[in-house]
Amino acid sequence: MKIRPLHDRVVVRRKEEEEKTAGGIVLPGAAKEKPNQGEVVAVGEGKLLDNGDVRALSVKVGDVVVFGRYADSNTLKVDGEELIIMSEGDIYGVLEG
Repeated sequence: MKIRPLHDRVVVRRKEEEEKTAGGIVLPGAAKEKPNQGEVVAVGEGKLLDNGDVRALSVKVGDVVVFGRYADSNTLKVDGEELIIMSEGDIYGVLEG
C-alpha cells in the first residue's frame, strides 16, 4: 500500500535510535527517547496559498530531516511500518552531508 500526502504534508520514517548509551549501558524500550530525525518517504504537491497558487515544498523524498519532539502525534502503520505524517512547518531542517 502507498500513501500520498495532501498539500503541505510530509510522510517521514523515523530513524532508529541506538540501543546503548555512550557508556555502553543497554536501554530498555521504555527508557529510550524517540529520535527526532527521519527520512522523507512521500511529500504532498505543495502549500496552497491564499491567492490560489501552490508553493512547492522545500523537502523531497530521501531527505533526512529533523523535526520537533511532538510532531509524531499523527502516526500510522503502513505495511507494518510506523510512519509519521506532519506538516512541512513541523520540520526544523534537512541534514546534509
